[in-house]
Amino acid sequence: MIMPRGSGQLLLPANPLFIGFSLIVALLFDMVPIGRSPAMPDLLALVLVFWGVHQPRRIGVSWAFAFGLLVDVHHGALLGQHALAYSLLSYAAVSLHRRLPGFSLLTQALHVLPLFAAAHAVSLLVRMAVGGMWPGWGLALAPLFEAMLWPLATMLLLAPQRRAPDRDANRPL
Repeated sequence: MIMPRGSGQLLLPANPLFIGFSLIVALLFDMVPIGRSPAMPDLLALVLVFWGVHQPRRIGVSWAFAFGLLVDVHHGALLGQHALAYSLLSYAAVSLHRRLPGFSLLTQALHVLPLFAAAHAVSLLVRMAVGGMWPGWGLALAPLFEAMLWPLATMLLLAPQRRAPDRDANRPL
């Protein structure tokens, strides 16, 4: 296998329990009742895109749709609003899974910024189509914050998969 330019080391296989745990934690962070500001980043969308890029065979559009329905029910939003946005976001992430890991983390953040902006735009269009209220221009900041969190999310979520840089008798992998 040819190594991507952006990564300098091989990664261990992702543990499915860790993937599920990270998705549940992101869902719980999105459900914390601290008041919903339009500029708040959607951590579940960030984690869905991350796993869609790094593990496209494990986390795909169906998982994004299911988590979107859970978010819709929790927020009291139109049923399917977040499900549609997360499904489109996940599809775009899976379509970028070959190209994106070859870039640096900052370039990856620039690549996922339009994905997050499109997901927020789809959610806003669905909300406005059924007569919802305008959330304000602060909504334009949420994709920026999500893109700025991309390098941190990448470092945190790939940490359990990193191999030891030098092999010895005590660390066989």
